[in-house]
Amino acid sequence: MFSRIFGKPKKEENAVSTLDKLTETLEMLEKKEKVLMKKAAAEVEKAKEFTRAKNKRAAIQCLKRKRLYEQQVEQLGNFQLRIHDQMIMLEGAKATTDTVDALRTGASAMKAMQKATNIDDVDKTMDEINEQTESMKQIQEALSTPIGAAAEFDEDELEAELEELEEAELEEQLLQPATTAPGAPVPMRAGRPVQPARQHVMAEEDELAALQAEMAL
Repeated sequence: MFSRIFGKPKKEENAVSTLDKLTETLEMLEKKEKVLMKKAAAEVEKAKEFTRAKNKRAAIQCLKRKRLYEQQVEQLGNFQLRIHDQMIMLEGAKATTDTVDALRTGASAMKAMQKATNIDDVDKTMDEINEQTESMKQIQEALSTPIGAAAEFDEDELEAELEELEEAELEEQLLQPATTAPGAPVPMRAGRPVQPARQHVMAEEDELAALQAEMAL
């Protein structure tokens, strides 16, 4: 385990140092390429001068050297392509290695977490929570239990007394006179209302008249 932990930075350092070395080599090749291209251009200028001087042999020698420089430039170009290809492959390999290392680290972390929280520990924790909950309920029930004089009261007697109060209240409501009952119709005589006192006299007169009519018969 420790070898893996301390080995990863070394691999990472090797990959980075290799990329740095390839970058330095690429820069060196580019500089050489520029120098050779300048030399080839200079040989062309010399060939022109010899041509103007009617020195054909010297002009041809300049062109030959130019060709050699151009061949070296082409060769350096191939070297640069190889280095670019190597850098791309190395960067891809480094990205793959980093990804695998990250996944391996995540898997190890998950494994460690599973070991720390196995099913037995979870069941044990839930049992402890249930026990604590039950204990708390018992404590609350003990605290809510009446003590002293209140504990001597009979619940059945209290309920019976409450029923008697409810029945008495209902009877009282039934015995109360209706306050909104409609009044008796007021009799009318000749289109005018008859006063209550006058109504009583009229009723007696009507009864007397009816009695006299029966006797006459």
